[in-house]
Amino acid sequence: MRASQTLIDAIKKFESCALDAYQDSVGVWTIGYGHTEGVKKGDRITLYQAEKFLKDDLAKFEPVANKCKRIATQGQYDAVLDFIYNCGPKNWESSTLKRYIEGSHKTWEIQEQFLRWVNAGGKKLGGLVSRRIWEAARYNS
Repeated sequence: MRASQTLIDAIKKFESCALDAYQDSVGVWTIGYGHTEGVKKGDRITLYQAEKFLKDDLAKFEPVANKCKRIATQGQYDAVLDFIYNCGPKNWESSTLKRYIEGSHKTWEIQEQFLRWVNAGGKKLGGLVSRRIWEAARYNS
């Protein structure tokens, strides 16, 4: 599977587009639609570069999501891929969310696991709450 346009549009909404590098809520230098690899203070990009970073980052994470054999729908795939994009593949690999999906838990139990990932830097963030609600709903679509 691959990222859908629905997912790409959601990421753009959740991340917004920053053409100048900034530090996110936990101090990671970020640019574009949440791109972090190689970003440093003072970096500036174009909208075209932001779009390219987003597509390249998704392409990098798609194989990680595709390893999960229990994903059966585009909605489930988009939800998992967004989680990996936002939280990182290491967090995905060690998450109870992944274990629940692979363990064939009920959909509502899996959705609850998405909703546990709403903190950054020890603080509950409204943007993460909204994103996890979207992922939980998308997982069931």
